Amino acid sequence: MSQKEEFFEYINNGYKTKGDFIELGAAMLGEETITDAIVKIPLKTLNRHGLIAGATGTGKTKTLQVLAENLSEKGIPVLLMDIKGDLSGLAKPSPGHAKIDERHAKIGIPFDAKKFPIEILTISEQDGTKMRATISEFGPVLLSRILDLSETQSGIVAIIFKYCDDNKYALLDIKDFKKVLQYITNEGKEEIQNEYGRISSSSTGAILRKIVEIEQQGGDLFFGEKSFEVEDLTRVDENGRGIISVLRLTDIQDKPKLFSTFMLQLLAEVYETFPEQGDSGRPELIIFIDEAHLVFEEASKALLNQIESIVKLIRSKGIGLYFVTQNPKDVPEDILAQLGLKVQHALRAFTAKDRKAIKLAAENYPSSEYYDTKEVLTQLGIGEAFVSVLNEKGIPTPLARTMLRAPMSRMDVLSEKEIKQVIGNSRLVHKYNQDLDRESAYELLNSKIDKINLAEAKAIKDAAEKKEKVKLAKEKEKKRAREERSSRSYSRRSTRQNPLIKVLTSATFIRAAFGILKKVLK
Repeated sequence: MSQKEEFFEYINNGYKTKGDFIELGAAMLGEETITDAIVKIPLKTLNRHGLIAGATGTGKTKTLQVLAENLSEKGIPVLLMDIKGDLSGLAKPSPGHAKIDERHAKIGIPFDAKKFPIEILTISEQDGTKMRATISEFGPVLLSRILDLSETQSGIVAIIFKYCDDNKYALLDIKDFKKVLQYITNEGKEEIQNEYGRISSSSTGAILRKIVEIEQQGGDLFFGEKSFEVEDLTRVDENGRGIISVLRLTDIQDKPKLFSTFMLQLLAEVYETFPEQGDSGRPELIIFIDEAHLVFEEASKALLNQIESIVKLIRSKGIGLYFVTQNPKDVPEDILAQLGLKVQHALRAFTAKDRKAIKLAAENYPSSEYYDTKEVLTQLGIGEAFVSVLNEKGIPTPLARTMLRAPMSRMDVLSEKEIKQVIGNSRLVHKYNQDLDRESAYELLNSKIDKINLAEAKAIKDAAEKKEKVKLAKEKEKKRAREERSSRSYSRRSTRQNPLIKVLTSATFIRAAFGILKKVLK
């Protein structure tokens, strides 16, 4: 048996499946594509997560597109993070090309141009169905980890949530949370201290600064109502094809804090909402996270631990997570160890650091007698990749240099007119794109503060009026006292200043007068 025949048998045996599967492409021996040596991904192990890595321009996005198309064909819904804006073409069929026909002839898979059902989503100002979440849905623990708060600051966040729960103050958006922070630092400081203990204003100030940081990255658009229901990510169309939800994120590359906040909340919500699926044979939802380094590069240790826990646990809910990035080292090792499917496009060695990274990347793959993995990694062409998946028993398949099939849909972006048409046909736009601002903590606390201010103003007014009355009474009393003193003084003064009256009323004068009168009468 020739080496080519041995390799053909090696691949076919290694990728043999009993259940349903996705065809990714054909294995290559050296530079030759071995027709019908099909590299397959069992649907059963798609919830074991995966990695698509490779240098810029090597075909990562097209691999993502191929996987999304084939998942949709199998009735499995998909959520794509479209950071570069080149995945909306899924909504239109490929125009075809002679090179595509040539590629598929080598692979042994017929090419069929198709369009796929897509839903355009957004968490920013771009057009699309709005994905929002309320502050309350995060909860104090997750919000504290996202904000990278200290233990003391996390305790204050827990008090805020408890206070709002106790008083029926809904925490919906950022302005609600900021208002509560301001209230417990100022007007409500005494109330909070009596009920929950003393709170440091320096700690609330630090929390406020972290909130403002997210707000400046567009968090005010993400936090709020109407909350997106993750069940809407698992829809299928009338033909039984899974709907591909394309989240447009072209304006968010410089906002990693918002992106990681959104991703963690989404994964936490999916985990909390979806039921345990067990060994169902097919996933419920596949999520592709493009430019995955944006999730990890600014994440604290606590946040990384949270992500790692979700990655480990969420597969039991039938959810598969696929990280797309330039280099495997962009993904933390503990998370990388959880990824069953690996599609490694070419890596470039321009520096000593690059060569070291290639060596480390090669060690992530099973050894093979047919390849010098480290050497071939730098020689892979566009649309070629090393592939290793988990078979139906959870065992890694043979490493295969793979000529990947071409996307069936357009490998280009939709025009603005086409995007508006897709959005116009959406059933979710009318459900989620109505801005709601119902009465929540912001309004209720403002009303409470107004009442406090009115009560304080009234108390100040009453105190001022009482003080004025006391003052007037004292002045009146003083005036009366002055008048009495003046009257007595006048009487005394009048007596002293009239000598005639004094003489006429004196005893001597009266006796003399009576003596004279007596003589006259005699």
